[in-house]
Amino acid sequence: MAGHARDVVITGIGILSPVGLNVTEFRQSLLSNRSGIQLWESPQLSRRIPAGVIGKDFSSEFSKLELPYMDRCSQIAMLAARQAMADAGIEQFADHAQRAGLYYGSVGGGVKTEHDWVRQFHVDHVEGAKPYTIMASMLNAAPALISIKHKILGPVITNSSACSSSGAAIGEASRAIRDGYLDLALAGGAEAALTPTFVALWSGLRALAEADPNDVSRSCRPFSLDRTGLVLSEGAVFLMLESRAHAEKRGVAAYCRLSGYGIASDGYHIGTPHSQGQAAALRAVLADAGLRPDQVSYYNAHATATRGGDPVESAAVREVFADATDQLPVSSTKGIHGHLLGGASAIELAACVLAIEGSFLPATAHLDAVDPECALRHVANRPWLDTPVEHAVSLSAGFGGTNVALAVSKEHELRTKNIAGDVSTIT
Repeated sequence: MAGHARDVVITGIGILSPVGLNVTEFRQSLLSNRSGIQLWESPQLSRRIPAGVIGKDFSSEFSKLELPYMDRCSQIAMLAARQAMADAGIEQFADHAQRAGLYYGSVGGGVKTEHDWVRQFHVDHVEGAKPYTIMASMLNAAPALISIKHKILGPVITNSSACSSSGAAIGEASRAIRDGYLDLALAGGAEAALTPTFVALWSGLRALAEADPNDVSRSCRPFSLDRTGLVLSEGAVFLMLESRAHAEKRGVAAYCRLSGYGIASDGYHIGTPHSQGQAAALRAVLADAGLRPDQVSYYNAHATATRGGDPVESAAVREVFADATDQLPVSSTKGIHGHLLGGASAIELAACVLAIEGSFLPATAHLDAVDPECALRHVANRPWLDTPVEHAVSLSAGFGGTNVALAVSKEHELRTKNIAGDVSTIT
């Protein structure tokens, strides 16, 4: 466990999502359980699908010189990073030289740019792409552009381990700070892959949810007996991580402490999860954070609302938390914001951070009847208000079998952010 001087705290959050274009809006959606899931369609596909859609064009936020290099994924990542920096009171990183880093996760990266180029190649018979096309479509385009814009001169690293991508990014950033290699880092992920080709890939997997016939916003139902599959989503989330010493030197407020990171692989199947790998990641995060199972106040589940995935995770939770399972509140916020894929870990960790900050537990939306295979202590349909959270754990499980668990803990020894009011001091 890290020494006091190298504790890692979260001093900024930036979010663009279907349920909020900043941290305040996201928090309000968690409290009201407002869903951002709607129908998405393309003239190239016969089926309309439920999806988490932001529904706003951000190209006006960038100059004509910037835009050719920026896929939609890079645009929203850039804006979320900017928010996190502003929230933390940081304008640029140049003065930090190699002591500042950027850790990023994504699955599709610039997939829209790739999709548009492939159409030009096959349909319009264009034989040579414009020179910036390959740069805009790179998986690491977003972090590269952010680092250039804000002079991040230390490590700029892209992780792609499917749905745990941003979790690995956040965890590795925290280790670099805790081990003394960095003083601060932007860490998170982004996804903007709602394109016909990408959606058709997922349709081939037969894992996508059917649109709820009565209310499309209810289409994602984690842990529910009548769940029909996952809902793809877009969004970007970044956290500003700093060493405790660095935050204290700057005199800034923190949301909480990033207290633990666990990562483990299934070694089982590229598309089918295994509870032992997930359990191993959960045990690792508890050990890293120095927590007993009965000390965890809230568990944010990966729970994608697939038939095969939710029971596997439920079994892992019951195994690791054992006698404490009946007392552990569990929810999946994907019911309102959908599955951000490479950005999933980041938005769900942000939900945990806000649970600590606001003393409430987010709910699993649309959970009217729990699947018996997913028996846990569910926070169903309505958030639990006025519920103090000392320690929260979030799990993400990606295709390929990479599982990441992160823990955040209430920070009692720094000025503490309160986004519902003024910054306060908790003693």
